[in-house]
Amino acid sequence: MFVFFVLLWSVSMNPVDLQVVALRLRPGQDLKQSLDAWARVQHIEAAIVLTCVGSLRQAVLRLADQSAPTSYIGKFEIVSLTGTLSVHGSHYHIAISDSTGQTLGGHLMEGSLVYTTAEIALGILPGVHFERRFDSASGYEELYVACEGN
Repeated sequence: MFVFFVLLWSVSMNPVDLQVVALRLRPGQDLKQSLDAWARVQHIEAAIVLTCVGSLRQAVLRLADQSAPTSYIGKFEIVSLTGTLSVHGSHYHIAISDSTGQTLGGHLMEGSLVYTTAEIALGILPGVHFERRFDSASGYEELYVACEGN
């Protein structure tokens, strides 16, 4: 038996409604902590990671179906970063590759430190509100979306 949860919502989004912000993190900054701090300082209700390029000197990931994070020390290219963020919580997944091109991905955790740079574009969603609420089915804080007027 399959159970599908579908959240239907609509927001009149003109191209000018999506606000795009570019950030650059410097060597030694914590990728997750920096994004979360930015959302708090800017009072962001809902944003998405549009793109990120850069590198890490240390990556801390929670791999699929694992409860504890795993730390990796080395020089890694950020191949992809995706996720949602707000003042109410965040959820990021990252893919990184090493000097041989081997790629690894998982849930981004605190302790992932920028090596040379992290160039990030974020999309702010006006009229949308993200929260994290505990979901007994998954055992995790999951995304809850609310829209103005709905």
